[in-house]
Amino acid sequence: MEAKTKILYEALPFIVMVIMEGWTIGLTIFAKTAISNGMSPFVFIVYTNALATIILFPCSFLSQQEDRKERPPFTFSLFMLFLFLGFTGITMTQSFLFLGLSYSSPILVCAMGHLIATFNFLLSLILRKTELNLRRPGVQVQVIGIFVSIMGAVVAEFFKGPLVRPSSHHLRHTKQLLVFSSTPEFWLLGGVLLVAASFSVSISNLVQKESFKQYPEPVKVLSYSSLVGTILSAIVSCIVERDINAWKLRRSKDLILIVLTAVVGGVIRPNIQIWFTRMKGPLYVSLFKPFGIAFATTFAVSFFSNSLHYGSVIGATVLGVGYYIIMHGEIKGNEEKTGCDESSSDSLDKKIPLLQEHMQV
Repeated sequence: MEAKTKILYEALPFIVMVIMEGWTIGLTIFAKTAISNGMSPFVFIVYTNALATIILFPCSFLSQQEDRKERPPFTFSLFMLFLFLGFTGITMTQSFLFLGLSYSSPILVCAMGHLIATFNFLLSLILRKTELNLRRPGVQVQVIGIFVSIMGAVVAEFFKGPLVRPSSHHLRHTKQLLVFSSTPEFWLLGGVLLVAASFSVSISNLVQKESFKQYPEPVKVLSYSSLVGTILSAIVSCIVERDINAWKLRRSKDLILIVLTAVVGGVIRPNIQIWFTRMKGPLYVSLFKPFGIAFATTFAVSFFSNSLHYGSVIGATVLGVGYYIIMHGEIKGNEEKTGCDESSSDSLDKKIPLLQEHMQV
């Protein structure tokens, strides 16, 4: 019985995370289709985050009702953190992300998303949260991973190559229902916007960690940042989209997409990530990000002829390898830090008896 429980404990998070990556790529393809068919990416961001906020807020208050007496005070500095988190994590990230998606394809979204680990490391160096000690094997591995990731990003951005699945005729029915890639003349702009989205995510990760320290209720932090991000996104959308008709949903498919994106991407996925991070450790969720490359490539080859080039696949794969190298270096660095802490405590334990013996003499 214990063996079955242990297997379930290991297998269930793995299966759920793989399914979530597949869901994310599927929703990305549907979002690409909706934007290509005329939906404004800014309006899409406002509607999805507004619906996610409406769902998150009641859930966050209900889940924390028992610990109401132990809640930390809501200070002005905490409000500023939520404001900055909503701006970077939602308004900036999603604006760059969906604009970049409109000019590129889901495979490039997956590829450039792996630069988050690179930006996380570089920002930690700039803010002096990490020391660039090249004598440490963990840091060496991370630096190698950064160079590999940059090479992959360059390949994905500038090398097109032949089609993976060329065909003499398009799948007209599928092409009418779903869109995978944009015209190549906007590919470079799309890649730059997606890189900016990854950088925004890295900034929001740092802000989120600080928010959790001051307000250790992750669901509440998500709710407040979602609310702030929705308000800021609405302001940006009103400035960019001045045509009232842009806010009208002309197709029922667009409404279904907004609901699915809000529920899956805005509510279910963040809560699952929080749950598995508590259960399996801080790096467990990050290890599943490269699975998106496999899903995007499979979907493109299976359903979208004349839309996927070898340059995108090679670049995304190299980026995935670089991402895993950085993750391995981070794990190795954490092990080194733990080993140093244990060795220092052991040496202290050894010194105390010697000191006591010297005092007794």
